[in-house]
Amino acid sequence: MGKSDSKKESKKESKKEGGSKSDKGPKAPPKPELSYDERVKFVSVIAKPLADEKLTKKVLKLAKRAAKRRQIKRGVKEVVKALRKGGKGVVVLAGDISPIDVLTHIPVVCEDAGVPYVYVPSKEELGAAALSKRPTSCMLLLPKTPPRKAGAGAAPADDEAEAKEVAEAYAECEKTIKKLSA
Repeated sequence: MGKSDSKKESKKESKKEGGSKSDKGPKAPPKPELSYDERVKFVSVIAKPLADEKLTKKVLKLAKRAAKRRQIKRGVKEVVKALRKGGKGVVVLAGDISPIDVLTHIPVVCEDAGVPYVYVPSKEELGAAALSKRPTSCMLLLPKTPPRKAGAGAAPADDEAEAKEVAEAYAECEKTIKKLSA
């Protein structure tokens, strides 16, 4: 029996015992959901205009639907790049980012580009709305699905009813956000 045979046997034994390298032990219990008022306590003082509870739910729901349709830009670099190139949409910023200096230039860029923006209380919820496992600091919701590149494969079947619903939700959120920031 050589060295490689003994390694194979030890791997087989560990698999029989149920242990493998991918097992990371018991999972941590899920974090309890915080209410809107509890999340607002962690928001920076410069996070204005801050969406109220109803608008936060609407914006996060729209973000989730837009993410499924690939109508978002996520993260500081991507959002700033899109705004500088003349992209239009609605910018959603997380108010609980630390240090907040990471985001302080984005409202100025938005105002120069004429793009409405709003803060939501939680970076975790914003990341979840973007269909990501990671929290995100900001997101640009695009009004229309961007055209696909030639080599990107076939475009998914676009359900027109879904597109119309997303467009209506987008228009409603944009109007409310513009009213809030005025």
